[in-house]
Amino acid sequence: MKVLLTGAAGQLGHALRRQLPPGVELIATSRNGDGGAGGGPGGGGLRPLDLADASACRAAVLEHRPDWVLNAGAYTAVDRAESEPELALAVNGAAPRAFAEALAGTGGRLLQVSTDFVFNGQQGSPYRPEQSRNPLGVYGASKAAGEEAVILRTSWVIGPVGKNFALTMLRLHRERGASGQALGVVEDQVGCTTTTTTLAAACWRVITANLQAPVLHWSDAGAASWFDVAVAVGELAQELGLLERAAPVNPLTTAEYPLPAQRPSYSLLDCSSSRRLLDLPPIPWRLALRTLLESLR
Repeated sequence: MKVLLTGAAGQLGHALRRQLPPGVELIATSRNGDGGAGGGPGGGGLRPLDLADASACRAAVLEHRPDWVLNAGAYTAVDRAESEPELALAVNGAAPRAFAEALAGTGGRLLQVSTDFVFNGQQGSPYRPEQSRNPLGVYGASKAAGEEAVILRTSWVIGPVGKNFALTMLRLHRERGASGQALGVVEDQVGCTTTTTTLAAACWRVITANLQAPVLHWSDAGAASWFDVAVAVGELAQELGLLERAAPVNPLTTAEYPLPAQRPSYSLLDCSSSRRLLDLPPIPWRLALRTLLESLR
């Protein structure tokens, strides 16, 4: 089986390459090619592929004729997307469409990684895969526009590499813990973190099982606010010896921490049907977070 992977230099791409199943020929791509990423497991060097160039996306499919395109690359700068809507839509909307169109001609399939931000967060209960979308900002709208073929929506992705909330909180706990300086973190936005390890396992299960389900949801189990996650990072990192002292964390409202892009207040995903289809067990988010932090020791 041949798989064309985008975003191979990113945090999810890193986990996907580390978990490469046997028998999969991986064509690993990133915007700048190797760009210092060093290739990694199963991929050799990284080939350049700019997701902002729809023609290049079509050409990559026609050149390599993969059985699957695993589109893990994305424009993820939620706030910057408000001032760069054309670029966000090109990467998150036009690229998946170009892949889907080209694959329709070659007989391959597309696994598109999407986001909880395609929902507005106003219903107050977990979103099922089949529910209608109503994104609040440019980022969510661009991801909704790119939902082609097989969709795997996820939320609050964190991992041991790249830029993500868990690593940012760990750094801030280190910087402020010794002096007792507090962190302020929003507590009225609720969802669930997803480690790249568990997300990569779900992606590969979709591909190796050749699942036909059009939309799947995947996150770690449970529910949390950003405040909850920030507190957990400090507590677990201290237990694991990554910190001498965690910083105090003060809860903030969204109104007290304004950002350019509006976020859904409750974007928890209902993953029950996806867990049954994928035959993967739910892992509580705090346990998955602990495993992530243990990998940093």
